[in-house]
Amino acid sequence: MKFSVVKWQKIWWSISAFLCIGSIVAMILSYTSIGTILRPSLDFAGGTRLQLELDCTIPNNCDAEGTQGARSLTVNEVREVLDSENLGNNSSIQIVGENKQGISIRTKTLDVNERINLQKVLTEKIGVFDQKTIQIDTVGPTVGKELFISGLLALIVSFVGIIVYLSFRFKTDYAIFAVIALFHDVLVTTGVFAVLGLVSGVEVDTLFLVALLTITGFSVNDTVVIYDRIREIGKEADTENINEIVDAAVLQTLTRSINTTLTTLLPVVAIFLFGGETLKYFALALIIGFVCGAYSSIFIASTLLGWWRKIINQKEVIVNS
Repeated sequence: MKFSVVKWQKIWWSISAFLCIGSIVAMILSYTSIGTILRPSLDFAGGTRLQLELDCTIPNNCDAEGTQGARSLTVNEVREVLDSENLGNNSSIQIVGENKQGISIRTKTLDVNERINLQKVLTEKIGVFDQKTIQIDTVGPTVGKELFISGLLALIVSFVGIIVYLSFRFKTDYAIFAVIALFHDVLVTTGVFAVLGLVSGVEVDTLFLVALLTITGFSVNDTVVIYDRIREIGKEADTENINEIVDAAVLQTLTRSINTTLTTLLPVVAIFLFGGETLKYFALALIIGFVCGAYSSIFIASTLLGWWRKIINQKEVIVNS
């Protein structure tokens, strides 16, 4: 008994609907909590970011108080220091590093003297930081806004370009359902990061927008392969049953789609595990998006096209009769 993707299409649609609704709810909760649907990084919000890590070459600097074990920093102790400097209300704090001995602080724009003073207070109350690992970035709010608008425009242009290309190569309804599948991938990925922003304080930067653009390219590639097979089988097959054509197209491309997704995921997972803090969430966005892209191409874009074509065929039969 061969697998039929059309037979279970309501299940695939239900899963996607659940994920999309959950993503929208997460973004609404994020908006009501922090004022934005995603927690913006320094790239978009502007301000100063300091990243520091304890210098463990200094005796007892990384040891837990009263024990011989390694010390792990906490958000609360860093928050107390920022509160003492009147920076607590408008700052975000993340504990970074494998041993949780590094901190990343994003706060309002600080001048040189304010940065030096903050580092001095942090050293006095938390410990000595390794000068080689200190990273300080400052981005103005105007630049941050321009980066966000540019990234958003790039995403919109990519969607419009995909619609135009697929409309010429196939038909307009092919393009519409392909874009619905792409929107599904972007929405779910964004929803996951909205949850991470609320739960773990994960911020999105320009790399997140790059990840979304990469996801759309990967997803539409899979969808085009399946659509191409649907069109070719529709020309060659004796049957006009669109459900049979869609099932045949999906089965013929299923192995290729799975192999392509797995081989693409392998290096991305490696980046997520070993690429460091800078690339960690970029890789995570790609992992989520690639999995969603493979799912939507196989189970959403194809079945929606088959459902729509079935409706069109039924209308044509009624008109002709």
